[in-house]
Amino acid sequence: MDSEIKRTVAKIPLLSIKAGPRDGDKWIERLKEEYTALITYLENNKQADNDWFTIESNPLGTRWTGKCWYIYEFRKYEFDFEFDTPITYPDTSPEIAIPELENRTEKMYRGGKICLTVHFKPLWAKNTPHFGIAHALALGLAPWLASEIPNLVDNKMIRHNEDK
Repeated sequence: MDSEIKRTVAKIPLLSIKAGPRDGDKWIERLKEEYTALITYLENNKQADNDWFTIESNPLGTRWTGKCWYIYEFRKYEFDFEFDTPITYPDTSPEIAIPELENRTEKMYRGGKICLTVHFKPLWAKNTPHFGIAHALALGLAPWLASEIPNLVDNKMIRHNEDK
């Protein structure tokens, strides 16, 4: 891992319980760890003036939705994102989707799922079960937004709300 990734990971609590949605009480304990890591990550972002997403889940922690945003050229681009917790979680990372951007970039799959295969999924695999949802956002969604949103804006694939 490069130093930027190490600094990011160092600020997010690592998880210890290896459990997925089918694991009953162990999953509830894992969810507690997930929420703790997410809260810590959100608080750290707010303190660093780097607030860039909101997130919530259904009561079972199997469906997650939120909003993410990226500031480019002093303009805020905001998107809804979503993902389901895979049945084989935490061995399998979540597939984060931004449905409104589907078919606008090659770094996306059907349903608006962002491409995380080359860089993020190997990192996730090496760090199972210690990585969780906060890590997927920090090391998957955030770099994807930073890479893709400027490109999409510059190529006029997306427009700011004020320009619509």
